[in-house]
Amino acid sequence: MQLYEMTVHEVKALLDKKEVSAREVLDAVMERIRKVEDKVKSFVTITEDLAYDKASWCDEKAEKGAIKGIPYALKDIICTKGVKTTCSSRMLANFVPFYDATVARLLDEQHGLLVGKLNMDEFAMGSSTEQSAFFPTRNPWDLERVPGGSSGGSASAVAADEVFFTLGTDTGGSIRQPASFCGIVGMKPTYGRVSRWGVVAFASSLDQVGVFAKDVEDCALIMNIICGKDPLDSTSVDLEVPDFTSFLHTDIKGMKIAYPREYFGKGVDEDIKAAVMKALKHYEEMGAVVEEVSLPHSEYALPAYYIIAPAEASANLARFDGVRYGLRDFKADNVIDMFSNTRKEGFGPEVKRRIMLGTYALSSGYYDAYYLKALKVRRLIYNDFARVFEDFDIIISPTTPTVAFKLGEQSDPLTLYMNDILTVPVNMAGLPGMSIPCGFKEGLPIGMQIIGKAFDEGTMLKAAYAFEQTTSYHQVKPALEVK
Repeated sequence: MQLYEMTVHEVKALLDKKEVSAREVLDAVMERIRKVEDKVKSFVTITEDLAYDKASWCDEKAEKGAIKGIPYALKDIICTKGVKTTCSSRMLANFVPFYDATVARLLDEQHGLLVGKLNMDEFAMGSSTEQSAFFPTRNPWDLERVPGGSSGGSASAVAADEVFFTLGTDTGGSIRQPASFCGIVGMKPTYGRVSRWGVVAFASSLDQVGVFAKDVEDCALIMNIICGKDPLDSTSVDLEVPDFTSFLHTDIKGMKIAYPREYFGKGVDEDIKAAVMKALKHYEEMGAVVEEVSLPHSEYALPAYYIIAPAEASANLARFDGVRYGLRDFKADNVIDMFSNTRKEGFGPEVKRRIMLGTYALSSGYYDAYYLKALKVRRLIYNDFARVFEDFDIIISPTTPTVAFKLGEQSDPLTLYMNDILTVPVNMAGLPGMSIPCGFKEGLPIGMQIIGKAFDEGTMLKAAYAFEQTTSYHQVKPALEVK
């Protein structure tokens, strides 16, 4: 096995024993990036010099760090001091923050090696990473297919063994969906579990930073680093953060697992349904109790989401006006034209579409009819989950209705929006969710979604780890041909 193919915990063991140096690990990763990046196109920016400077420091200094000497990368929506943060948009193509986002700072303090920033759908608005202003990212399992979105670069970089782990953001499924398409582990924590300070906002009541990793143990290790109360983020919750690795054991006898009938209905591929049902049968064989339940308001989650999220986006993206930072039209004769021209040139079609939808939903005469009604639906969705969690420990469903689709195959916005139909309800309720590999269809990965109670990521990780340790889906790698 090559160094770059290993997991975080495997490389960490080698580094701790001084069997390899941080520079040797980085050499292996950079060589891998040079071989595959032209095909996969995960990165917007590669910070090779910064990574080597930090690797030299790691090899020379005795200070400890949970990920000391381990290369990683960040979705390009997470601000990084002195490194461009573009949100894959022309609007911020040359924006260099003078501060780190809290999650970026926490990883740096544990002495990880940041090797770059990852491609995404512009301002996290999309389900395929085709909405990037720069270029589409490709799925390592099939280079003619999408990696999912909006965190497509974060997923493809891990699946292609370009880095050991990445961070992404999840507003309506943007971690779990690409994790499913790329056959890796992707976790969205409970809303408020991880600080959003320094993360460019899309929809503030829905956005959450999370982890992409090669296995569940790596996911738990990184969660230990990034979780916790942040005084800079009023939405972060002041709760004790457990050692998430303490939940990693395979004894799940008596665990109560629900699967919602609405998540196995029309529109979900039959092979995906079969793979998840097979996984549920496997849980029963391990001693879990599995029962069907109903989440009756799930069908309203997607339309409600596409009112709430664009409404919040229209407010958040109002700051990009050419005055303070980012793109600016210097040729305009007056300030109104400067605002208009800057936003016309800086934003792509999907971002413009959502700003218009959101502005309409918040406008006088329509606020009560659309936005307020969507908030009421959101509460009904939360209540559905709350009732199920009175009797069950976790909920399991497919992550996506289909496997990864081909580039350009879903050009219609409404068709693209349907990719999030199984993941959006979790964000609407503010719950933790994750996707793990559970099978294949015609050589493409199938993801299983595990949903937990609020701030009970531990039980979710326990269920994921038990399944992972008794199956081999996560060990299968894409046959990415490299000459």
